[in-house]
Amino acid sequence: QVQLVESGGGLVQAGGSLRLSCAASERLLMGWFRQAPGKERDFVAGVTWSGGNTYYADSVKGRFTISRDNAKNTVDLQMNSLRPEDTAVYYCAAEKDTRWVVSRSRHDYDYWGPGTQVTVSS
Repeated sequence: QVQLVESGGGLVQAGGSLRLSCAASERLLMGWFRQAPGKERDFVAGVTWSGGNTYYADSVKGRFTISRDNAKNTVDLQMNSLRPEDTAVYYCAAEKDTRWVVSRSRHDYDYWGPGTQVTVSS
């Protein structure tokens, strides 16, 4: 069973930055999702197995950066210029059936971390 553990959430003012990290027990294609109260769990960013290709939701493009360290099996999400609408629980996810195709659907991911809260105050 693949284990995923997120860290780095917290409270920040609008315009500030946070860096989330996800430690995985093995190397897989990875993604970050987020879920605000009363809303669906939405795709934020994804990275292929090699780290060579990254993908972003339109709402975070230019502000967030996903990266991975394959030697450590970690995937980070650097979040800059944060906005109150970025407030959500952020989840790290992994997909076991593909290395190269990043899905934006939460249904395609096989493993999930417990989540970490990000709160952006205005």
